[in-house]
Amino acid sequence: MDTARNIRYQKLLNAARALRRCGSKAALAAAWIKEKLAFMAVLSPSRYIKRLDWYIIKKFIGTYFYAIALIISISIVFDINENLAKFAQYHAPLKAIVFDYYVNFVPYFANLFSPLFVFIAVIFFTSKLAGNSEIISMLAAGISFRRLMRPYMISCVLISALSFYLSAYIIPHGTVVRQNFESMYKNKRKNTSADNVMLQVGKGVIAYIQHYDNQMKKGYGFSLDRFENKKLVSHMTAVEIQYDTISDSKYHWSATSWKVRELRGLREHITSGARKDTIIQMEPTDLVYSKGQQETFTSPELKEYISKQIDRGSSNVVQYQVEYYKRIASSFASFILTTIGVSLSSRKRKGGMGMYLGIGLALSFTYIMLQTVSSTFAIQANTPPILAAWIPNIIFAVVAYFCYRKAPN
Repeated sequence: MDTARNIRYQKLLNAARALRRCGSKAALAAAWIKEKLAFMAVLSPSRYIKRLDWYIIKKFIGTYFYAIALIISISIVFDINENLAKFAQYHAPLKAIVFDYYVNFVPYFANLFSPLFVFIAVIFFTSKLAGNSEIISMLAAGISFRRLMRPYMISCVLISALSFYLSAYIIPHGTVVRQNFESMYKNKRKNTSADNVMLQVGKGVIAYIQHYDNQMKKGYGFSLDRFENKKLVSHMTAVEIQYDTISDSKYHWSATSWKVRELRGLREHITSGARKDTIIQMEPTDLVYSKGQQETFTSPELKEYISKQIDRGSSNVVQYQVEYYKRIASSFASFILTTIGVSLSSRKRKGGMGMYLGIGLALSFTYIMLQTVSSTFAIQANTPPILAAWIPNIIFAVVAYFCYRKAPN
């Protein structure tokens, strides 16, 4: 009986030791988790975004989208009034008007005038905060003007990211649909053909098309010359070439009534045929340029197109480079204009926000005008495209710096 009791006691003792070991492991695990959570707390948004920050961010973002909704609604009303006769004349269906035109009209113009909406939003609600003596209370409580700018800058990060994503990836596809609608129902004719097109499609490879029809994706009077060490080694001609629009890869062309002359020293080898599928390093977008075509490319497509055209030695890439850099530069405009807006409207003055709204409208339209003028400088005056795209930001950044230095502290 004592033996059975000893065995039972030993089992209980072993179980207690096992529990103690488990408890020590659990304590170690709890300490490790606590350490990791303490590290994660450093990255937690609540550490940097306080109640005051959320208050200003909600005011900023809410007023921004309210300004967009208000002004774009007015723009749509005026646009309908202007184009209603054309829609009726060309029998535009209601579904196409709504989903092909206005659904793509709204993000395009909202993003185009985003600096205006940012400035109006900042001036509007910051002037209201100043008029209610809320900013005075914040500064009196020991909050510096620099600390007050934090929620504004956080809001600008969100707006800038949204603006860049729209301009780089979403709006270009919508612009294609909108332009097709305008060509069908607003009689805005697009350039759909080109004559006497010559371009370098590869190293030492020159293509020539007498006439190209972009609607049919077909060229007439085609020739392709290959050079090695500045000597002609091959000359291909075709009555017609047709671009393969359903191919899984690019650069597929079909030549009709073709002939190839290969020069081998003093001898010449000629081959011909009725039809031939071939790879030629060119696309329809390389042959026909229409106004605003650069706006129909996403940013990765723009970058690829610019690189390809530069390799070909083409000089008609400036407007594409300006568009590429302008999308990046425009996304930073919200930071600059917000700094100016807060610096101007955070001071409580008599007369309300009317003067500030006037200044905001003037500065915003000046910024948009500078964007257009600087683009013209790049195209007509050989200004570097990246500098032309950033000229408005550079000028307004200087203005923002002086406004910030003069702001109340």
